[in-house]
Amino acid sequence: MMIMNNLKPLQERIDSFLTVCISQIEPSKLQQAMRYSLLAGGKRIRPILVYLTGQMFNCPLSKLDEAAAAIESIHTYSLIHDDLPAMDNDDLRRGKPTCHIQFGEAQAILAGDALQSLAFSLLASSELIDAEAKIKMIAELAHASGVNGMCLGQSLDLQATQQSINLEQLQKIHCYKTGALIKASIRLGAFACGEIAKSYYLTLDNYAEAIGLAFQIQDDILDVIGEQSIMGKPQGSDLAHEKSTYPALVGLDNAIKLTEQLYQQAIDSLKQIPYNTQPLQDLAGFIINRNS
Repeated sequence: MMIMNNLKPLQERIDSFLTVCISQIEPSKLQQAMRYSLLAGGKRIRPILVYLTGQMFNCPLSKLDEAAAAIESIHTYSLIHDDLPAMDNDDLRRGKPTCHIQFGEAQAILAGDALQSLAFSLLASSELIDAEAKIKMIAELAHASGVNGMCLGQSLDLQATQQSINLEQLQKIHCYKTGALIKASIRLGAFACGEIAKSYYLTLDNYAEAIGLAFQIQDDILDVIGEQSIMGKPQGSDLAHEKSTYPALVGLDNAIKLTEQLYQQAIDSLKQIPYNTQPLQDLAGFIINRNS
């Protein structure tokens, strides 16, 4: 897609930075498992959101690298654990065998644990972010990834498997499981910018909430109509695991319409920011039109 072609330099930047981060860890089976999953590809939507938000306020990319790497480390840890037999029991991720298939369950669990620790270490050790911003970033990432965010969403998702839930409950799961890290990505980018971004935190949150929910609904849609060769993971896994999804609850056409409504909400939020928001608008468009 054109939007991702335009963002290729940012993808390459975060891939390069992550490669350096992993190479600085002492070689071991654990390091190999971390590298395997962290550098397995992917769209890098969350670090790109960090970069685009910071760029909007003229923040140097070098000041955003650790935050971008931290959010991707948390995301990758969540994928490793989500794929485990005790969770979703998937054997394919990003077109490759999942971490536990490649290295065994024990090493996969440890790789996820270590990537989580790495994320906070990256933020704490940054030499370009001031102390106040560091504290805000660390607190935000902890909030978004833990019991008030992603982990809670994953727990609720597991509880809802093979259960009948309503649309409000499903939206709550998605907002925690996926939306929390999307919002954190944008907040980390804004926090790095200091005073200039403070007036727009709420507006950026509104944008983040819209694209975060749209992202997960599009995942639900792709599970129904996507191609495994493009997605890099099995089609129909939600159905196989008897998970509640938007297409299952409201129908495929209505789920697609909802992503379009959320896209418009995101764009309307950005109109309130007097800076160049076009890259963030384009990314919102990509999220609801992506095929993987």
